[in-house]
This record gives sequence, C-alpha cells and structure tokens, in this order.
Amino acid sequence: MPVPTSASTRNARSTRGKGVGLGLALLSAVAFGGSGVAAKPLIEAGLDPLHVVWLRVAGAALVMLPSAVRHRGLLRSHPALLAGFGLFAVAGVQAFYFAAISRIPVGVALLVEYLAPALVLGWVRFVQRRPVTRAAAVGVVLAVGGLACVVEVWSGLGFDVVGLLLALGAACCQVGYFVLSDQGSDHGDRAPDPLGVIAYGLLVGAAVLTVVARPWSMDWSVLAGSARMDGTPVAAFVLLAWIVLVATVAAYGTGVLSVRRLSPQVAGVVACLEAVIATVLAWVLLGEHLSAPQIIGGAVVLAGAFIAQSSAPAQSPDRPVTSGGAERELSTPGTPT
Repeated sequence: MPVPTSASTRNARSTRGKGVGLGLALLSAVAFGGSGVAAKPLIEAGLDPLHVVWLRVAGAALVMLPSAVRHRGLLRSHPALLAGFGLFAVAGVQAFYFAAISRIPVGVALLVEYLAPALVLGWVRFVQRRPVTRAAAVGVVLAVGGLACVVEVWSGLGFDVVGLLLALGAACCQVGYFVLSDQGSDHGDRAPDPLGVIAYGLLVGAAVLTVVARPWSMDWSVLAGSARMDGTPVAAFVLLAWIVLVATVAAYGTGVLSVRRLSPQVAGVVACLEAVIATVLAWVLLGEHLSAPQIIGGAVVLAGAFIAQSSAPAQSPDRPVTSGGAERELSTPGTPT
C-alpha cells in the first residue's frame, strides 16, 4: 500500500477543513435565521422590540466578556473600529430588524435586509468611485427587482411602509457592518482578532442600547410568563435563552470559525440560506405564510445576493470590485440579525 505523500496529506486535511467549515457556516445560518422567530413571540407578548434587542445584546455581551478581556489591547489599537462595529453592526442592525419584524413578516424583513450587498456595491461605485463587475451589477438589479415582488409594490400602500423602512434601516446598518469588516484586512497577522471585535461590538452595542431602550422601564414580568408561537405557549425565558446563546453567541462563534476554514466570500454565499431558513421557520412556527409572488421575489433577491457576493473580487486597484470580497478578514458568514 503506498504511503501518502505530504502533499496528499495536506490536501486531505484541507478537504476535511473545508467540509467542517461548510458545516459551521450552515450552523451559523440556522442560528442567525432563528433569531426573528424566537423574538417575535416575545414582542407580541408585550415586550418592546428595543427591550428584546437589549436583552439579546446585553446577555451575549456577558457571555463574550472573557473574550473581551483576552483581547483588551483592541481598545488601544482600534477604538474607532470597535465603536463603529458596536453602533452599526450590533445595535443598529438588530434594533432596526427587531422593530421591523414587529410590523412585517420575519421572512420579508430579512429579505429586505439582503439588499445590503447591493447597497455595498452602491457605496463602492458612487462613494469610493471604483468600478464594479458586470456580474455584480446584474446581482444588484435582480435583488432590487426581487424586492419589488417581496413587498408587492403593485399593492400600493397596502404594505406596511414603516415596517419596510425599518427593514431598509437594518440593510443600511448592514452596509456599515461590511464596510467596517474590511478595515484592517490588509494588516496580515496584525489584523484585529474577529472574536475580540465581536465581543467589544456587543459591549458597545449593549451600552448604546441601554441609553436608547431604557431597560429599567421594561415589563420584566413577561419573562416569567409564556409567549405564543402560532397559538402554542412557550416559556419566555426559553425563547430568550435561544436568542442569546444560539442566535447570537453560537451564531457569531460558528461564523468566525467557518470563515477561518473557508473564506469570507464562500461563507457569505452560504449565508444566503439564512433568509430561506428564517422564512421556513416563520412559516412553520409562526404561521406567516408568504404569497406566491413573494416567494418568487425572495428567490430572486437571494439569487441577486448570491451573484453579487460570489463574483470574483478585484486583484488590483485598477480592476473592478464586488461586495463579497475575500479580503474581508472580520466578516462572518451570517448577517448579524
């Protein structure tokens, strides 16, 4: 029997590593996708959306506190990055998203948020004045066209406009997440550790949300009772534990680990499944049924995000760029919802 060469051994390990990375990326997508399904019953039980966001972020910040202590050097080396990440990628995205799902279906809110890759391309093209690939531009057109079907624009004002604007707010904050994730990616080994950035982002987000949400005015008795998932009572603290431990800590953790085994670009493509998972879970657990045009539009949005995200990134400043970008050292595969 031939003895495996060092090259073949490395290839086998690389294949296994990519398989593990793919599995972690899928777990991250499932974890992130379940956040809205668990949060909406709490909101309907009487908690303000901002209070649910505060509970999620503050709880996750406590769990991630050891990581923050371990990477405390980031406070001196990247204070602006930590502040921006906490304000936009944590507090902004989640506050807008949870406020949106209090008015519109979970699946619709998340699909609207998936306009973020298209908005990133707009940032690159019109703010940074850099060209984008043709494939990425096609992805943007598909995403916008699909969104028109998701919100059923032909229905006029029948759709909740405020809920739509809140979801768009989440998409804009998601742009901040992608842009900030690109900072320091060219520093090689000196790039800020992703887990440290996430930990401090959660701490900053918790501090900001404490001022905005004023948790001392929250109806804490709701957490001692139960919420209803499509008529089925579920203990409120169980839903909260899922949001904190699974939909936040585990989602971010598996996301970071998957990026290290794959790449931000590949993991970002897998993240397109998050919207599908969230829509299916909302359909099964919350009874939120989407119409046929909305389902078709959602598929088009995901196709557009997939194309924009998976287009080859620029290799030099003179070549066009895309929103995916394998150069994003800090990005995690799932959107932080």
